[in-house]
Amino acid sequence: MEKKDIKSMTLPQLKEEVCSRGEKAFRAEQLYHWMHVKLARGFDEMTNLPAGFREKCKEEYFYASLCQVSVQESKIDGTRKFLFELWDGNVVESVWMKYRHGNSVCISSQVGCRMGCRFCASTLDGLERNLLPSEMLEQVYAITLLTGERVSNVVVMGTGEPLDNYENLVVFLRMLTDEKGLHISQRNVTVSTCGLVPEMKRLAEEKLQITLALSLHAATDEKRRRMMPVANRYSIRELMEACRYYFQSTGRRITFEYSLAGGVNDTGEDAMQLVRLAKPLNCHVNLIPVNPVKECDFVRTEAPQIRAFQNILEKNEINGTIRREMGRDIDGACGQLRRRHMSGLQDIGGNEAC
Repeated sequence: MEKKDIKSMTLPQLKEEVCSRGEKAFRAEQLYHWMHVKLARGFDEMTNLPAGFREKCKEEYFYASLCQVSVQESKIDGTRKFLFELWDGNVVESVWMKYRHGNSVCISSQVGCRMGCRFCASTLDGLERNLLPSEMLEQVYAITLLTGERVSNVVVMGTGEPLDNYENLVVFLRMLTDEKGLHISQRNVTVSTCGLVPEMKRLAEEKLQITLALSLHAATDEKRRRMMPVANRYSIRELMEACRYYFQSTGRRITFEYSLAGGVNDTGEDAMQLVRLAKPLNCHVNLIPVNPVKECDFVRTEAPQIRAFQNILEKNEINGTIRREMGRDIDGACGQLRRRHMSGLQDIGGNEAC
């Protein structure tokens, strides 16, 4: 892709770009409004811009726009899982979830993932490439247009490790929450990480008011290394230091994501080890029944044992909730729908629509 990515430009950058081409600065504001408020699918929709200017833009700029390959809709709770095609033929997954407090979208930050977590389908084929800020934004925009409903919460917890795409992620976060765009509250945005310590500290220094969710999944280095290769790079001690730094820098409490796998990390002893980690931190623990993935050998913990695990946390004054499972009857785990598409399996629901 040789053209400049116009939808990844912040408003100041866009003004500079437009003025450098001899246009008035207000043209940049018009463009920005069409792209990030009206969610135009292309320059042709920007009817208050001169036709000649629109034609020049089409010639000179790349305009990110996703093509819906398929959608699966849960018959249980209405959750929709979308598969979108990018400009280069790669595909990514995004999920729309309807809650009483508003609509949430879970987006991908990379095509594939190189973190290698043992229980995750996203990482099985490795990393293809990072997503551009515009491609992350477009997942939110496309779902807003397709559902006809406003998105109030965004979770960067789909395919990919967001902090492995750090620069693009931060641009995306600032544009998503920009008052000149959709203006989604930073407090309604969550970013997940498997624990890239240097990037966690960098993110703290951005002074954003987002929620950082750490995919912990085990309370000892030995068990965590069995589940997550990143644990060979950063110890739990280093992770906890980064969590403390993030809270001290932003005032935003950390969420610990803890996927419960039967016979791996779900005993009473595991719960007490987690208590000892969480006690010194102002954090929330989100317990997640692990999603079965056929290529992996992890199985989900039974419901009574999950509740027993949660009770141990609560008795020790740790705020722990069991994640409500959305879309259980569709390809629930991150990366499953994309893998089925890549494997050439059809009948995954929906029709192609651009």
